[in-house]
Amino acid sequence: MEEIHPLAKLVIITGMSGAGKTIAVQSLEDLGFFCVDNLPPVLIPKFAELIEQSMGKIGKVALVIDLRGREFFTALQESLRDIKENYTLTYEILFLDATDAALVQRYKESRRRHPLAPNGVPLEGIGLERKLLEELKGLATQVIDTSTLKPAQLKERIISRFTNLETNRISINVISFGFKYGVPIDADLIFDVRFLPNPHYVDQLRPLTGQDQDVYDYVMKWTETQEFLTKLLDMLHFLMPQYKKEGKSQVVVGIGCTGGKHRSVAITEYLGKALGNSETAAVRVSHRDSERDRG
Repeated sequence: MEEIHPLAKLVIITGMSGAGKTIAVQSLEDLGFFCVDNLPPVLIPKFAELIEQSMGKIGKVALVIDLRGREFFTALQESLRDIKENYTLTYEILFLDATDAALVQRYKESRRRHPLAPNGVPLEGIGLERKLLEELKGLATQVIDTSTLKPAQLKERIISRFTNLETNRISINVISFGFKYGVPIDADLIFDVRFLPNPHYVDQLRPLTGQDQDVYDYVMKWTETQEFLTKLLDMLHFLMPQYKKEGKSQVVVGIGCTGGKHRSVAITEYLGKALGNSETAAVRVSHRDSERDRG
């Protein structure tokens, strides 16, 4: 078998209708990917063959796959098995998801009909599609929750992930959130820090966030905070090489408190600094809910 270009990469983009697949494929196109939309899964091995025969001229391919039935999923599984057995290129499955509420709102704003409910309400089609895609989501190497992301933010996430394929680094996204606003649906690991003393009950700290030094220092000064961070970092340092060994390219770590403003933000900021960026891992920090209650 001929050796392919070291950057050869196949990215399969799929997920919920309305979750941002168009933005995703446009972002990868901007990065020099050869992109094909709405490709039948049975044709995926043909593109693997095309990549290998190009001798490095086609090194990066992105395929958008919309699954509309069980037979499509079966064809996709067979195609991926064919690639593993007969080709040397690597592939990733990028799954874009969003909450039902976010998807319904997008359909209302665009006045489009859901493809699985052309004569019904969008929520019916969303429910059916979610069931059809449940197993495929479990196979995904990366899941992105676009519920609260603007198009520019989603594009930034994708470009950040796929810009340097040759680095072979695992991406660690640490995100703070508030449990009262729901758990991030793309999180691989969730840690609840509501057991820590709450700055919300300190009058001068209440308007601030965990990114402000006074709140950060308040959260960090407790013995239970330091003990928790020691144990958490020890676990993360153990887990990341294991995830990478299994082929996982990104891990999303969710840190939650009640409102996602104080404790979770401070802990997330600490983890971003403690984990750092290295030759083996790229760390990104974000705060989903820290500004929700600001006018």
